[in-house]
Amino acid sequence: MDALFDPLSLFGLFAVTVMLLCYALEDRSRWFVLGFAGGCGLASLYGFLQGAWPFGIVEGIWVVVAVRRWWRLPA
Repeated sequence: MDALFDPLSLFGLFAVTVMLLCYALEDRSRWFVLGFAGGCGLASLYGFLQGAWPFGIVEGIWVVVAVRRWWRLPA
């Protein structure tokens, strides 16, 4: 049970929580799209730190996709 609450796991939980909240709120503001990109960046970092490099790479790609979406949305 201690492994569930280690700092790396808590960081991963924080990252995916940011992703989920920002994704759910994307329709309210374009800044939530950028927040989603940030959450993806945190999740990518988590993947690499945890040793799951394929997860880290895919989340890194999502950062690029989300930032591109944010850039194209009207202000």
